[in-house]
Amino acid sequence: MPLSRIRTTAAVALVLAAAAGCGDAGGLRGAGATPTAVSPARLWPELTPASSPAYEIGEVTTEVVKGVEVPGDDIREVDPVAAVRAEIASEPDDYDAADAPYRETAARMADCGAAGERAARCPVLTPYYRDLNGDGHEDLTLGFRLLPEKLTAIRVYTVQKHRLVRVMAYDDAVSAVELAGRSVIVRSPSEVPGYEYRLQWTWDADANSMLLTHDEMLRTGAHKPSQKASRKPSATPSASGR
Repeated sequence: MPLSRIRTTAAVALVLAAAAGCGDAGGLRGAGATPTAVSPARLWPELTPASSPAYEIGEVTTEVVKGVEVPGDDIREVDPVAAVRAEIASEPDDYDAADAPYRETAARMADCGAAGERAARCPVLTPYYRDLNGDGHEDLTLGFRLLPEKLTAIRVYTVQKHRLVRVMAYDDAVSAVELAGRSVIVRSPSEVPGYEYRLQWTWDADANSMLLTHDEMLRTGAHKPSQKASRKPSATPSASGR
């Protein structure tokens, strides 16, 4: 370590000890070796910059939900089941075709609103309300099961110009969903034992949508292999609803 850095470290340690009223009879102690800062190394500078994304993962999803009213511009008055039914009706290839991957979800929608054991078959999950875009009004975070694939569809809706607008759409194998501040956090199982995927969407006013701001793999401490996540981009197309 350079002598100037040793002197600076010693001086800072002495000032802190005096400020805290601590008289260490053992004298000053070294702070240890300081790692040398290394600047990023740019690889392959001759590569031509990409002009378009390799694939779409639903970075911007802003779409007006047709046929669903918002009484009094109050999103709590919106029927969550009606919002899911509107999406199913708009995507027949996913729900109504003979080889549709989520035909069971469409079939079970008839159980929504029913009593007794049939109610448990409804694929629509409990809705949650929180102001995610900072406009002072609650937004709707909704989930429903994609069957028989055992995936979960996660949607966020807001109200704009008296219309229900979907501002986030993501489908995957999901182990947990959290709301934190202006963000929706999705945790999904990883094929790597002891790890999980953590994806975070955060409201962006310029995009008028929830944007995917973090996509990372985190250690969970568990060593048992978990269900493999799909890691597929959301099938919901992006569209402008402004």
